[in-house]
Amino acid sequence: GTGIAPYRGFLRRLFVENTEAAEKFKGLAWLFLGVANSDALLYDEDWKKIEEKYPEKFRYDVALSREQKNKNGGKMYIQDKVEEY
Repeated sequence: GTGIAPYRGFLRRLFVENTEAAEKFKGLAWLFLGVANSDALLYDEDWKKIEEKYPEKFRYDVALSREQKNKNGGKMYIQDKVEEY
């Protein structure tokens, strides 16, 4: 993957900074973040703060391949988490 940094900048422009994009944004941004273990969740507190402040506009879900199981009992990957919805 490209890493989370580009998305962090994008989401900051929508939800943290006072920008024209933030004023005009009317949709839903949904971040699915996949890592092996919960100790590898980058910017986790940032995402939770945004989700708490903007529950109608931002959702945050994680897939932890070494800590969670998918519906078939295998490792949880992003595609498994997306499939839940």
